[in-house]
Amino acid sequence: MPDRDETRINERIRVPQVRLVGEDGNQIGVVDTQQALRYAQERDLDLVEVAADARPPVCRVLDYSKYKYEQEQKAKAARRHQKQVNVREIKLRPKIATNDYETKKNHVVRFLKGDDRVKVTIMFRGREQTHPERGERLLMRLAEDVAELGTIEQSPQQDGRNMTMLLAPVKRRADEDADGEADATGTEATAETDAAGPDAAAAPAADPEPAADSQPAAAAEG
Repeated sequence: MPDRDETRINERIRVPQVRLVGEDGNQIGVVDTQQALRYAQERDLDLVEVAADARPPVCRVLDYSKYKYEQEQKAKAARRHQKQVNVREIKLRPKIATNDYETKKNHVVRFLKGDDRVKVTIMFRGREQTHPERGERLLMRLAEDVAELGTIEQSPQQDGRNMTMLLAPVKRRADEDADGEADATGTEATAETDAAGPDAAAAPAADPEPAADSQPAAAAEG
């Protein structure tokens, strides 16, 4: 069920006076609410409360349906570009059996393919703590085995009885690089268009100048 729109507009604005902002964004001043409403109606627009906590509240004259649609489109665009970052956790023992290692590696592969980061934890017990290099070798072996999908974002670090390493999906980094290149291309194209200006057709041709450079971790325990 969609959220109810709590924005006060037109007759829903019950205060006696408002600070009115015109459709062009200019301040008109403090006026009676009925006068502000007539001002909006004369222009076939809406009176919209935009700052309810101000004294008096600030209201603006605009086409509320168009404004609301534009805000919804901006919110959708923001959600499309927002990537949820999940951190999964895999726990290993230094003397893990081959079959168990392959199973845990497959979990890591699945998480990385799902564009999740993976925290890999080596759990030491008893005298195993005297040989941390074994845990580090196991972590580096795992990193090498999944190198096509993941890269080391945090190198192996000792944390009490545990040693941890963080892997990030390679795909995420590749996408960020591609987005950066696309933004750079768009910036250069815009710069060239702006440089031409609206009177470019009437102006004599000139040599083009170079463009300026412009949640909690889900654990899979062994």
